[in-house]
Amino acid sequence: MTASAAVREARLWQRHAEMARLGATAKGGVNRQALSAEDVAARKLLASWAQARGFAVSTDAIGNLFVRRAGEQHDAAPVMTGSHMDSQPTGGRFDGIYGVLAGFEVLEALEDAGIRTRRPLEVVAWMNEEGSRFPVGAMGSAVFAGRLALDKALAVRDPKGTTVAAALAETMAAAPVARRARIGGPVAAYVEAHIEQGPRLEADCRTIGVVTGIQGSRRYAVEVTGEEAHAGTTPRAARKDALSAAVAVVAALETLMEDPTDTVRFTVGRFEVFPGSPNTVPGRVYFTIDFRHPDQAVLEARGGRIAAVAAAHARGCTVSVSQLTDVPPTVFAPSIVDLVRDCTAGLGLPYMDMPSGAGHDAMHIATLCPAGMIFVPCERGISHNEAENATPADLAAGCRVLADALTTLANR
Repeated sequence: MTASAAVREARLWQRHAEMARLGATAKGGVNRQALSAEDVAARKLLASWAQARGFAVSTDAIGNLFVRRAGEQHDAAPVMTGSHMDSQPTGGRFDGIYGVLAGFEVLEALEDAGIRTRRPLEVVAWMNEEGSRFPVGAMGSAVFAGRLALDKALAVRDPKGTTVAAALAETMAAAPVARRARIGGPVAAYVEAHIEQGPRLEADCRTIGVVTGIQGSRRYAVEVTGEEAHAGTTPRAARKDALSAAVAVVAALETLMEDPTDTVRFTVGRFEVFPGSPNTVPGRVYFTIDFRHPDQAVLEARGGRIAAVAAAHARGCTVSVSQLTDVPPTVFAPSIVDLVRDCTAGLGLPYMDMPSGAGHDAMHIATLCPAGMIFVPCERGISHNEAENATPADLAAGCRVLADALTTLANR
């Protein structure tokens, strides 16, 4: 029996249902923040399943959770798969957790079929991928890959002032498992399964997205400073209206980001006005920019003009632009992309090559080893939303592709 043939659709679906109860929301979604009580419960549940099958469970200093199925050569670099268990505050039941549960189903399928692999296989639940509680996304994988210093990650605070270090200590006490001696380590290959989080697969009636890479992203914070004034007595010509200036800046930036191919992604996701009084001319506005594109040259050319365009539309106010992050585009290893494509074709599943518009942990792990991703459809492309949905058949299909790809890699 092949690994893919041993994948059990009903078991994979049931695992999703059980995980979805942890942090379940009234509208059918999930609120399972990183290092929260709900996250602790999810860790304990996954660990209990793993231990029941005889798999080893461990964690590292940043809280990544590992489930390991031994290989015939126990000291060989492992083949890894996984994703994350944390969610957005009003997240769905499949974003992230599908990659963890699909990976775990592969381990169970291999056990059921009695298939041994030369290399160990590890399923990883990366800590704080979403960045919704602690504002650095893909934190666990970034630390694992050496792209974010451990001490800096541990010092990050949530909106209530709790540090990652403090929340992690509570989590480790509540869900104790073996501690790894070090962060990182040799990895032979990495393949991550995920829902698409977009509408292309469903629209094109394709079951599998063979992911070729992840587009780059840059985030900026913009602060417009004007002068507070009385709304009833201050002539418009004498005002330094921070809100008026901020609106003009955003409009100008939207013009800068116009793209007839609709490849550029430009989003102002947070917009705060101070002091927020109905009869006071706003004196300060803070807003954020999320800018994404698969071409580094475009990121540099248009991102490099943001500050100048903002200054040119300040309307007498002062504008400061701070770049918060700079994540270059990720190009997945052709060997992994080809393998995923071949495994998909071998199963007779309709597929398409596609880039990922969203960031994933795979972008960091790709700096350590050959890496790739497998997408499956989600209903109407909805994600980061309680209405997020996927079918048992599609989840199982992606898991079967993952199973054959991981087995091939683990026997190389």
